[in-house]
Amino acid sequence: MKVKTFEDLSVWQDARVFVKSIYELTSLENFKKDYGLKDQIQRAAVSIMNNISEGFERDNNKEFKNFLGYAKGSAGEVRSVLYVALDLNYISKEEFDENYKHSINIITQISNFKKYLHNYSMKEKITNVKSFIFQLININ
Repeated sequence: MKVKTFEDLSVWQDARVFVKSIYELTSLENFKKDYGLKDQIQRAAVSIMNNISEGFERDNNKEFKNFLGYAKGSAGEVRSVLYVALDLNYISKEEFDENYKHSINIITQISNFKKYLHNYSMKEKITNVKSFIFQLININ
């Protein structure tokens, strides 16, 4: 399947589902009263999908990889805040585990996507160098 928009990216789709899960989690009775923590985890979760989409729209693999790095960092931030929520008994161990696994899945997808973009750009550079050398050989 050819990706035409950021909405076509499975990692963005998964991040969107994750945001919904985080918003549902933060609507729980204990969690919703801690405005600072609730705001922090919600913003970090939204940042994951926003950085993926913003990077995609830059039409530049180098910048896209940078934004994927920001998205990965935001996913790590969500993971860290999940520990705080667990330690404060805002969420159950099951809720923690489910969201922790989801964050790891997104982080893994982002890491793999960054590797793909890196390898793709390396192939492109090699192809350009080979093409340049071929042109030089044919000129002489």
